[in-house]
Amino acid sequence: MTPAPPPPVPDTALDPGPGPAVDPAPDPAVARALGPAAFEGPSGAAPAALPPAPPTHPRATERALRLATVAAVATALALLTGRAWLLALAAGPAVLLVLAAAGPTRPTRLEARAHVPRRRAFEGDDLDIRIELAFDGLAGWIDPGVHPGPGTELTALQVTGTTLDLRLTARRWGRWSLGAVDLDVHDHAGLTRQTVRVDLGEAQVFPAPSPSSLTPVQVRLPERIGEHTARHNGEGVEVTGVRPHVWGERQRRIHWPATTRRGSVQINQFAAERTADVVVLIDAFTDFHDPATGTSSLDETLRAAAGLTRAYLRSHDRVGVLSVGGRTRWLKAATGATHFYRLVESVLEVRRDLGYHVPDLPGLPRPAIPADALVYVLTPLADQRILDVLHDLTERGNPLVVVEVPTGEPAPDPDDPAAALALTLWHADGEAVRFTLRAWGIPVVALHPGAGLDLTLAPLQRTRIRGRNR
Repeated sequence: MTPAPPPPVPDTALDPGPGPAVDPAPDPAVARALGPAAFEGPSGAAPAALPPAPPTHPRATERALRLATVAAVATALALLTGRAWLLALAAGPAVLLVLAAAGPTRPTRLEARAHVPRRRAFEGDDLDIRIELAFDGLAGWIDPGVHPGPGTELTALQVTGTTLDLRLTARRWGRWSLGAVDLDVHDHAGLTRQTVRVDLGEAQVFPAPSPSSLTPVQVRLPERIGEHTARHNGEGVEVTGVRPHVWGERQRRIHWPATTRRGSVQINQFAAERTADVVVLIDAFTDFHDPATGTSSLDETLRAAAGLTRAYLRSHDRVGVLSVGGRTRWLKAATGATHFYRLVESVLEVRRDLGYHVPDLPGLPRPAIPADALVYVLTPLADQRILDVLHDLTERGNPLVVVEVPTGEPAPDPDDPAAALALTLWHADGEAVRFTLRAWGIPVVALHPGAGLDLTLAPLQRTRIRGRNR
């Protein structure tokens, strides 16, 4: 079986909206499949683990239990009161129960199979799943119970004969289990049911890339043909001046106005075009949740990293990724559309790394950061270990850019003077860290979630980025 093609890269990031939106009324079929417990917690929340698998043997339904209750109560009243006519009330339910138990057309040997066309998507994308059910005998109706995995939400469900079509919406990036579906198959009388569970497998949900079109470059570029204008002359399309003609050069490069003024043949001089090496370094030491907006700093970091990666790959640059925090993960710089998915897949596990305690960070792998590569460090600047990483990179001489990811601001009690003083010290500590980085020659720009990366990278367009030793 050939793997499903990767999903198209979205042009815009997922927009959560200006504020908390009112949840629309759920579809009746979806509400029944999820059960009442799914709507007791936060919207879109999913249980941490699947409920225990239901028994697979035939068992009585609620309708059968009601009939049995009526028959038992009528029989007991007839025996206690001595009124034989009460037995007539018990005869009808008892006959139905006996016929259902002896019926040869009850569904048996249930088998179900799930078909998931694609298992890779971006935040906000829909995953369509089809479940085909097979069994012996006759069935009255199928009652599905859906248990979506974390990071996904059931948004549509339809049962057609023995086929179940459901739609899961990816709400958060990561490598998630899609959950499971319990199919209750009822007989024609609705008195017995049998259940089969279908495991939906896993899916990879990529962070929605932040929109970006700016690609700042370093002063020194590798000697590879690309699309960025270099400082020296060469083969390109941007004219930097004119010079006298040398025998053997192409005549179509003659600059006729200058030739007319100077009385000698003048040739257009072009700037060389080179490619850039870029490494996106992700700080996964901590994950902060803004109490005002509910956003996660790690989520914003991954979305910004995906946006930077996509922007530079569109310019045919070589892009690599390096994540520090827990287990150090890295992927060498390369180019191409397929490389984008390899980059994003390499950091899908960083959320799991938050559970590990790493007292000391080992040295960064040398092959992960090529010489003279431009390094973007996406970090909330909240952990001392990331400062050690930045100091190591400055010693190597790589041009650096620190993109500060917002972590939210604590809301102190206005009546507590100690809380106000603590907030002032917290601001002062952040300013001290930024001042230290700028003293090292590292530009620091603030990330603007929801506004795209162009606003963040705009200050870097004023001049090219230099390394410490350049």
